[in-house]
Amino acid sequence: QVRLVESGGGLVQAGGSLRLSCLASGIISSINAMGWYRQAPGNQRELVASIAITMGGSTNYADSVKGRFTISRDNAKNTVYLQMNSLKPEDTAVYYCVGLRPYSQSPYWGQGTRVTVSS
Repeated sequence: QVRLVESGGGLVQAGGSLRLSCLASGIISSINAMGWYRQAPGNQRELVASIAITMGGSTNYADSVKGRFTISRDNAKNTVYLQMNSLKPEDTAVYYCVGLRPYSQSPYWGQGTRVTVSS
């Protein structure tokens, strides 16, 4: 089992920045990638960014956040970060950390952290 705990959400004005953190504990070796999803009221959960845990650390971003958000990892600390710059009101959502596993196994989810961007 893997436990994911997010932190760093909050209220920020449009144009501001926030950094989310996700600390993973448990059988980390079962995860091959980590990422962030978000869900706004009335919307489906969508992938924001992901990063491979294995060598290379390849990243993937939603078009809506490219150039503004950066995902990174610190394997020694079992932590993944999401640096969010130039925030927009449409970035308002609950952000969830996810641990992705191979072979179509169900992912691990954190409890979510709320980000609110005021205009």
